Amino acid sequence: MEPSAGLPLRAVLFDRDGTLIRDVPYNGDPARVHPMPQAREVLDRLRSRGIATGVLSNQSGIGRGILTVDQVAAVNLRIEQLLGPFDVWDICPHRAEDGCTCRKPAPGLIRRACRRLGIVPGEAAYVGDIGSDVEAAHAAGVRGVMVPTALTLPAEVEAAPEVADDLRSAVSLLLKAPASWGVP
Repeated sequence: MEPSAGLPLRAVLFDRDGTLIRDVPYNGDPARVHPMPQAREVLDRLRSRGIATGVLSNQSGIGRGILTVDQVAAVNLRIEQLLGPFDVWDICPHRAEDGCTCRKPAPGLIRRACRRLGIVPGEAAYVGDIGSDVEAAHAAGVRGVMVPTALTLPAEVEAAPEVADDLRSAVSLLLKAPASWGVP
């Protein structure tokens, strides 16, 4: 499914680990939450324009018995304390081998977020740091932008239709604004 051309951007959805916050594998400790550079700035910019924001994240540590739902909720609460309120949150607690329809690269999380926001997929974008994020965006019919990190595989970067150097550049690309914009 391709994103619908010409529809206004009404929501930007983000991957959590490696995109909005530093990736700490299977983190259940709110004290270990550290925002990525520019995260608060880009979120405030989107919010000031009336664009909904959301976080969608695979959290297989729950399905693996490494994390509890309460630990993930505590980390998510800390993220909101640091980065401000999000319009939608959703996680996939399943392991890859569970075959669910919500675990990225499946489109379930993104489609569910669009329904909860009352928008069609063509009005949303998804920003993530790995190939499964961009694949999920494509499968859901939303625009996907990759912001690679040191953990992103070169083949994933090559396969991504849109790549940005950082969060500010990703959101500027989505808003068709210069990457040099500042906080309103």
